[in-house]
Amino acid sequence: MEKRLSGWKRELLRSHDRIAGLFARSEARERSLAYLQGLMSHCERKNGWQLSEWMGEAAPYRVQHLLDRARWDADAARDELRNYVLEELSSPDAVLIADETGFLKKGEHSVGVKRQYTGTAGRIENSQVGVFLCYASDKGAALVDRELYLPEEWAADSERRRAAAVPEETKFATKPELARRMIERALKAGALCSWVAADEVYGNNSKLRQWLEERRLGYVLAIASDQRMRWPDHQQRRVDTIAQSLLNQAWERVSAGSGSKGERLYDWALIQGWQEDGWSHGLLVRRSIEEEPEHAYYWFYAPTCKAKLEVLVRVAGQRWQIEQAFQAAKGECGLDHYEVRHWQGWYRHITLAMLAHAVLACASP
Repeated sequence: MEKRLSGWKRELLRSHDRIAGLFARSEARERSLAYLQGLMSHCERKNGWQLSEWMGEAAPYRVQHLLDRARWDADAARDELRNYVLEELSSPDAVLIADETGFLKKGEHSVGVKRQYTGTAGRIENSQVGVFLCYASDKGAALVDRELYLPEEWAADSERRRAAAVPEETKFATKPELARRMIERALKAGALCSWVAADEVYGNNSKLRQWLEERRLGYVLAIASDQRMRWPDHQQRRVDTIAQSLLNQAWERVSAGSGSKGERLYDWALIQGWQEDGWSHGLLVRRSIEEEPEHAYYWFYAPTCKAKLEVLVRVAGQRWQIEQAFQAAKGECGLDHYEVRHWQGWYRHITLAMLAHAVLACASP
């Protein structure tokens, strides 16, 4: 354990060196390192007051200054974070995973907060929602980008925007649009990857799928049961209807990867759609192995030579990596412990917490 702690400390210093030059003043530079160390500490709640106490300070003024008023660019820090992860975890067969997570909040003043569905609570709650991008390879997985989802009523309310310091150029964007922006940034940064994975919010969005196809980027995207496919006789049918019509020999039991309770075994069926210029479209169906099975459905787009069950199941299984990253970033790095209300404060805290999580991901054996 001591050896692991020593390794994390060295890696934290090395990763902080990448962003140190972004801080105009030495006080903010030193404070950012202390903040990162606090996020990786055993401090119970990693908010301004408790982090300040952990740092040996009587009040949270300096921490609040770092998040609110100090001169530094959180997007430039994000770029350094992403480059750090790509250097450590890069693999040609990597998967970019898009997903959202909720941050439960009281009151109405925190930027982007409203009563909305969040998987964090499994129901509609007063919360903020962040859309994130995770880079996952056989070397590990870490969060590399983030965007705060700004609901339409927030985007249209000039008074609330002004109070929360939302930049004037920020317009309403759907969650799939935010995901597309982050994927585009990763590609422009030279991220080696072959696949994109995401849940139904993104898989149901035809514009995102078309954009990925135009860039010849393979995907395995979860979709709703009411999506339709022309199969088997070119008639449009719901994908759940198609799944119910499959014969027993169409299913094959394959592991979607290791989980906390061992191999995640499911029955899978692959339905090839159409092919074009060496690429294949189709439907992947997952069936649980319980007595009353549940089904999940995925559109896939892949090079025809890779449009095979084992390959597509591996990509579908990688989506759990971002859920594990959220759990670790919240539980160990205080991703959701912030008490800031403004746009800039949210991005600054989230970026530093992501960097702390990346250190854990990249330094782990």
